[in-house]
Amino acid sequence: MKIVATNQAPAAIGPYSQGIIVNNMFYSSGQIPLLPDGTMVEGGVAEQTHQVFANLKAVLEESGSSLESVVKATVFIKDMNDFATINEVYGEYFSNHKPARSTVEVARLPKDALVEIEVIALVTNPA
Repeated sequence: MKIVATNQAPAAIGPYSQGIIVNNMFYSSGQIPLLPDGTMVEGGVAEQTHQVFANLKAVLEESGSSLESVVKATVFIKDMNDFATINEVYGEYFSNHKPARSTVEVARLPKDALVEIEVIALVTNPA
C-alpha cells in the first residue's frame, strides 16, 4: 500500500490521505473545490466542478495515473438541481472515455462545497 500526496492539490483536511495505491489501483479521497492553498474556489457549481477536476488530475498524476484510466467515479452533489451543470462539466473531462459512475445528492459537504468527486483508477505509470 502506498500513500499518494501532492502539493498540487489541497492537503487533506482530516485524518486521511489524498489517495492510496493498492495492487496498481488508485483510490482517491473525495476532492472538493479547494485550491491547493486550501481556500475555496470562487464561483458557482460549474467553477467548483472544474476545480474538483483540477484536484483529481493532480492526485491522479502523482499516483502515476490519469483521467483516462479512471474506472469508477462517485459524484456527491448538494442539490440535484445542479445535476445538468455538473454533468456538462463532467463531460468535458470524460468525453470519449466514460467510466462507471454514481451520483448522489447529499445534505451537506465539507466546507459547504456544492460538489465532491472521488475516483478509482488503474495506475498506468507506477513511480
